[in-house]
Amino acid sequence: MKLALCNEVIAEGRDFAAQCALAAALGYHGLEVAPFTLGDEPHKLPNARIAEIHHIASDAGIRISGLHWLLLRPQGLSVTSDDPCVRVRTRDVMYRLVDLCAALGGDVLVHGSPAQRRLPEGDTATARGHALEIFAAIAEHAERAGVVYCIEPLAAPLANYINTLEEAAALVAAVKNPAFRSMIDCSAAVQMEAEPLAALVARWLPQGLVAHIQVNDRNKRGPGQGEDRFAALFAALLRMDYRGWIAVEPFDYQPDGATCAARAIGYMQGLIEAQR
Repeated sequence: MKLALCNEVIAEGRDFAAQCALAAALGYHGLEVAPFTLGDEPHKLPNARIAEIHHIASDAGIRISGLHWLLLRPQGLSVTSDDPCVRVRTRDVMYRLVDLCAALGGDVLVHGSPAQRRLPEGDTATARGHALEIFAAIAEHAERAGVVYCIEPLAAPLANYINTLEEAAALVAAVKNPAFRSMIDCSAAVQMEAEPLAALVARWLPQGLVAHIQVNDRNKRGPGQGEDRFAALFAALLRMDYRGWIAVEPFDYQPDGATCAARAIGYMQGLIEAQR
């Protein structure tokens, strides 16, 4: 299994080279990069800097698995805005992030960004139509770039658009492009879905909907640091020969980012070894 760490977990006080070195030393195979950690305008990184980032990761013996938390920077982006200028700007940033992911050797982009996809009160049908138009365009761009763009179901009230895999499946079906899929964020799933994690994998993975997994507890800490249990999930993924990335994405780093990352990978490796 390919295990990745979301880089913001260990970004504070460390440059990118130090992040890569730490993740590799802990045993992770990849870093899932939040673009805002690379600068306020990550979509405008010069080619030389992109090449440098790629080489830093490669030299550390780690891959950049993909990008997530895509639209935090620059500010003012939205796929549902009624302002066409905002939507065009957002789409163009997304195009460039797809290109950035491909240039860094990544496989997948995870579209969470709940504030930048929020449905307004009132005419939600129009806002959903705006989002569909943008996602369809991004899917075509992702297909050409050779990466997969995933819409991430997120829990309410953080997000009010695409809260469940069922809703994500409907959007994926409307886009009709294999480069546009969904993923499972475990913290959101245990809050929003009627089925347990292993059942969600058994249901949606064979249908091709799930292209990525992020592991975290509903308490927003890392896997193994709360009440949620992940053994059945890993057993299901192993049984179904899942070949995608599994990324650790806590939001509450206890007692600190490095320790949280170390505990998470030890917990996951124990689950994997127990199934073999």
